[in-house]
Amino acid sequence: MFCTVCGTQNDLGVRFCANCGTALGKAEPASPITSATNASRPPANFVPAQSTSTIASRANYATWANRVIAYLIDFIFVAGGMLVLYLVAGGFLGALGSLGRSGQNAAGAGCCMILMLFPVTTLLVGLYNRVYLIAKRGYSIGQGVVKIKVVDVNGSLLSAGTLFIRLLAQAIIGGIPIVGLLDLLWPLWDDCRQTLHDKAVGSYVVNMPAAV
Repeated sequence: MFCTVCGTQNDLGVRFCANCGTALGKAEPASPITSATNASRPPANFVPAQSTSTIASRANYATWANRVIAYLIDFIFVAGGMLVLYLVAGGFLGALGSLGRSGQNAAGAGCCMILMLFPVTTLLVGLYNRVYLIAKRGYSIGQGVVKIKVVDVNGSLLSAGTLFIRLLAQAIIGGIPIVGLLDLLWPLWDDCRQTLHDKAVGSYVVNMPAAV
């Protein structure tokens, strides 16, 4: 007979569930045909182990503070990449400006292109830090510092393709000022502490198990 709490199938006549210890009701005598039919049928209130409801009750979701700290650490690498590109672009535009009027016009156009350095750098650094590393080990550099990782609903690592979509969603959402702020704050009131870009791909950020 099935336990009505955890869904474990127990032998007939057992008074307590072998898995969770819940007291079991007395089984009514049944014909062999009825018993064989019901043996493979779970109780009506049984919830599969991999459903989001059981994940929500057992997962150790990362706190909002740890997620923000991890984001700030990761942003240091983005800022470092931007600084390098700004120095290179600045030197190149300075050289163009010394070539006369045509060079100055080209330098003026190049200044507009500098505005694209932030999203380009974010994407380039993110491809390594937030796609490759998370797909390989489950966490970015910043997330590794605060001991949190990104998983799917089953607790497994996400594929690189899914993480790339997650990165694009974060970049697009972050490019809209109010929505970007809402994305950052969303884990504060969300039951699963997900951001909007987490919800876009079904990802969860959880605490890493403590080392034994």
